Amino acid sequence: MPGSRCPLPALPVLRWLPRYSRAWLPLDVLAGLAVGLTAVPQALAYAELAGLPLQYGLYSSFMGCFVYCLLGTAKDVTLGPTAIMSLLVSSYAFHQPAYAVLLAFLSGCIQLAMGLLRLGFLLDFISCPVIKGFTSAASITISFNQVKNILGLQGIPRQFFLQLYETLRRIGETRSALLPIPGADFSAVTQSPCPPLCGALRRFGWHCCASCRAGDAVLGLSCLAALAGLRAMKSHLPQAVPTAPLAVRISHLIVWICATARNALVVLFAGLVAYSFQVMGCQPFRLTGSIPQGLPPFRPPPFSLAVPNGTVPFPSMLQDMGVGLAVVPLMGLLESVAIAKAFASQNGYRIDPSQELLALGVANVLGSFVSSYPITGSFGRTAVNAQSGVCTPAGGLVTGALVLLSLAYLTSLFYYIPKAALAAVIISAVVPMFDAGIFRRLWRVQRLDLVPLCVTFLLCFWEVQYGIVAGVLVSGLLLLHSIARPPIKVSEGAVLLVQPGSSLHFPAVEHLRNSVCSRALAAASPARPVLLDCSHVSSIDYTAVLGLAELLQELHRHGLPLAFCALQEPVLQVLLSADLEGFQHFPSREEAGEALAALPGWERCRELGGSRTEPPTSPAQSTGLIQ
Repeated sequence: MPGSRCPLPALPVLRWLPRYSRAWLPLDVLAGLAVGLTAVPQALAYAELAGLPLQYGLYSSFMGCFVYCLLGTAKDVTLGPTAIMSLLVSSYAFHQPAYAVLLAFLSGCIQLAMGLLRLGFLLDFISCPVIKGFTSAASITISFNQVKNILGLQGIPRQFFLQLYETLRRIGETRSALLPIPGADFSAVTQSPCPPLCGALRRFGWHCCASCRAGDAVLGLSCLAALAGLRAMKSHLPQAVPTAPLAVRISHLIVWICATARNALVVLFAGLVAYSFQVMGCQPFRLTGSIPQGLPPFRPPPFSLAVPNGTVPFPSMLQDMGVGLAVVPLMGLLESVAIAKAFASQNGYRIDPSQELLALGVANVLGSFVSSYPITGSFGRTAVNAQSGVCTPAGGLVTGALVLLSLAYLTSLFYYIPKAALAAVIISAVVPMFDAGIFRRLWRVQRLDLVPLCVTFLLCFWEVQYGIVAGVLVSGLLLLHSIARPPIKVSEGAVLLVQPGSSLHFPAVEHLRNSVCSRALAAASPARPVLLDCSHVSSIDYTAVLGLAELLQELHRHGLPLAFCALQEPVLQVLLSADLEGFQHFPSREEAGEALAALPGWERCRELGGSRTEPPTSPAQSTGLIQ
């Protein structure tokens, strides 16, 4: 019909595919390649962080790309393994691939159910201070977790405080490798069966095993410096000028590609260095090792786990994962929706949060059939996608295809990637997550919000789930306190004007009654009517209605009238339905003042209507704010 609006297609892909332009294709392909070159080395690194075999990082990196192309509503977002998800999987999957894959399936089912039931509003109860506290603590935890790989240390525990203690205690093992060993016997070097390079290191007084730790440290720090330099280069790269000479534009493109694909370049360089040492007969680095070649089989996730002395059944696996069944899907949803909203706002389009929940849920469910662990939106890869000029979610098809090609043909080359290089990739990715300025901003804007921030930040160093749950509980208590103790402004004059600052619910009833009675019925207070200005009250519950009825009766016993003004329609309907004895209401303060002045003995109430001709006679006139 003319003038009617056509409903949007059920599948988001049908909204952009029919109008796909040929001019968008090169931009989507370029963005997909840029994201793919970032995704492959990050996938290997994040699998290491999750405590899983490295191929599981690649298994987790392609299904989300394909699913989001069909179901996603943001052109920039890319789904895949992230540092936060990998940290959570490390905590709840116990370094067991079967637990990680089952966790992906169950997380996807929960996310899918939340999307179908439109329960995305539950994410709104996780406040910004809680999120910032968690991500900042996770940044430090993940970075420090990789220090052992940078320094070549082994046998470091997973718990943060034990990790900190052991790393500081054993850091001398790396330092000693960088110094000549006193009393080294150089006479036996020429007869040593050690490979040529290790023998050369011995000539300088370096112990062979210690030199491996020194090699990891030197390579890891070099990779970190290279990644930081390339990141800084990209942030300071000026915008390309179309009218610039061809040589300038080509140079700009080369620099941009190198800076964007910095993870792939650094890992490639480190792999070449490690391969060179291998050819020379000595290997000073700890390598990634063999990765199974080929695509993962398509099969259901494991609902039991075979162990040497029996089988772990499905109920026991659920019990083992415990609170992770709530934390992992919720944090995945929160991270993905927050990223989608941020980039949609930045690039001028809108998303459907419920559809985003469905897309993530389907991606995790289907991903579990190809041995994926839980995935979510990646901020770093989404930023690369947006900066590459992606036009539609079709760029994810190129990224997913690149990951599949890597699995099919390149896994044999991953053998030579040093673990120190992957650790540098992880640290470079998570360091920007630490927001040091949030503490200063909250101190300046709202100091009370520092409480959930600090609680979450500190407890996340103990256990991630404790930090998140404690932060949400503290935020909830602060929210309940603001509901139970709303600001109430009391103006004293010819009429006691009481103005609640927010809606009235059952925890706030007693607070309102005490605020009114402490002023209206005080011995030193003159008798005067009470006017309740409800202009800021948008909702009220039954308990609050009962409290107002008791307040009416108490003031009536003392001969004081109580009137209501500026009632919003929903609140007015509730109060009229309650049929309160002595209830009277007026549209405005002025009309209320006129009506109260018509009562015998209360003529001075006309001052409230703006017709005051002399100052109030009450010596107790004042204005206060009861909190």
